[in-house]
Amino acid sequence: MHISESFRVDVLCVGLACYDLIFTVDHHPGPDEKARASAFMGCGGGTAANAAVAAAQLGAITAFTGYLGADIYGDQHLAELHAAGVDTRLVVRGSAATSISAIFVKPDGARSIVNYRQQIASRLTPADVAFAQVHPKTVLFDGHQPELAFAIADWAHAQGIPTVLDADTINDGNRELVHRCTIIAASERFSQEFTGASSPQAGMAMLAQRAPAVIVTLGERGLIWQRGDETGELPAFQVEVVDTTGAGDAFHGALAAGVAQSMAWEEMLRFASAAGALCCTKHGARIGIPTLAEVRALLNRR
Repeated sequence: MHISESFRVDVLCVGLACYDLIFTVDHHPGPDEKARASAFMGCGGGTAANAAVAAAQLGAITAFTGYLGADIYGDQHLAELHAAGVDTRLVVRGSAATSISAIFVKPDGARSIVNYRQQIASRLTPADVAFAQVHPKTVLFDGHQPELAFAIADWAHAQGIPTVLDADTINDGNRELVHRCTIIAASERFSQEFTGASSPQAGMAMLAQRAPAVIVTLGERGLIWQRGDETGELPAFQVEVVDTTGAGDAFHGALAAGVAQSMAWEEMLRFASAAGALCCTKHGARIGIPTLAEVRALLNRR
């Protein structure tokens, strides 16, 4: 991809873009059962793409790089990114279908996700994206598009640009990026499965041997963190949970925005936690991403 001139952003998000088909169900369907959804919604999704929208809605100048198919779902998702103010000059499009996720949301807000993605769409290389033309203040990765992500991570390190890893699940990209990023923001599950630790606290300590700063999110129990020898915890904001889909994406997008804006560490954690909590109050990851005014209102309430 050729870009005629360089450009500056606060946050560059690298990784997965998909399209979400969200079904609200009263229970998880059993074997051979035909279930009826009480509500349906379609919108753009994907960890890094959602984080890009979150960072943009929270006031950061944001760009996204990843893959979207030249199909109706890719067209719709690209339009949503534009509407959110996300720069899409580094989005690659092609004949492989846009990744699709079917999401089933239960009454308590818990959800199940089934994703379909053609393998070719996961194989962007550094030759596909002119990433050296963008000048970000921070870069966020979600472990997808690993070959491209490794090149950008090494480039960012050489430029002294801080990097954030959304380590939600173990994948080929995250296995390596934990050694290349300056902040690891891991799920409780990742912290234990990746390290083999018996607790998220022990997993965090082991991850802290690989990165300067580690955050482990614990859902409704808040989060714990470690920077060097310093550790701490932060309780979750109390909100009425409707759908937890995308809460982590909003958290990571807000975290990256906070890094780009040079927020103080604990202020940044509260900012990101508020964004993640507010995302749980609406159906749909993309629809649930809060505005800066909503986040500030929740922060002022506490």
